[in-house]
Amino acid sequence: MEGVLTVTPTARHLLVWSHVVTSVAWMSQALALFALSGYAMSSGDDSGYAMAELLDTQVLLHFANASAFTGLMLSAMTRWGYFQYWWVLVKFAITLSQLYAGIFLLSPRLTALAHGTRDADPVLLGATLLMVSAIAFQAWVSVAKPWKRTPWGTRPVKPPAPPAWVSGFVLLAPVLDYVLATFVVGNPTPLFCVLIALLYPLWRARASRREKDGRVPAARSRE
Repeated sequence: MEGVLTVTPTARHLLVWSHVVTSVAWMSQALALFALSGYAMSSGDDSGYAMAELLDTQVLLHFANASAFTGLMLSAMTRWGYFQYWWVLVKFAITLSQLYAGIFLLSPRLTALAHGTRDADPVLLGATLLMVSAIAFQAWVSVAKPWKRTPWGTRPVKPPAPPAWVSGFVLLAPVLDYVLATFVVGNPTPLFCVLIALLYPLWRARASRREKDGRVPAARSRE
């Protein structure tokens, strides 16, 4: 069946569970930012912005990174791949847009509002509501899986099964990044998630070539 992970059922369920939990948490924190920003704007009480900033930097950011990472790894470790289907590419585009918009547009505005260096900004209210809507749309896309294959899509091939320790490290990476950011660096640092997201496709491509090369001589020897 398409989309089935080649890791153990337990690892598969944990990875899917991690992605669902972190995505729901990301959406709920975005709703909280919307509510706090709306309160601050309507009441003139800047403490709403201060609480929103704390929530953004200490909670939402980590869940957003974990949600994006687990989504990438679900694609990398299944037949869906990165570029096979439009619905996967659309999710990637939305996720990356949200992350960069949050880092470069939403967070600086929120920090300025929390410290009183900027007047009430309706853009922040609209941005948080847009984030909530985008995550909700991605949830629908994950369930419906609309649209056809991309022009680069080929017939899905069962990816090679990674070693058990790789599956465990994938599940542990968001936790390690949180510990690194909170207790070591002091700033959000998705080091382990980025390394795995970049290196795993390279390992998968190499393992696929070795698996293919191993099958060809065996087939010829039977002729």
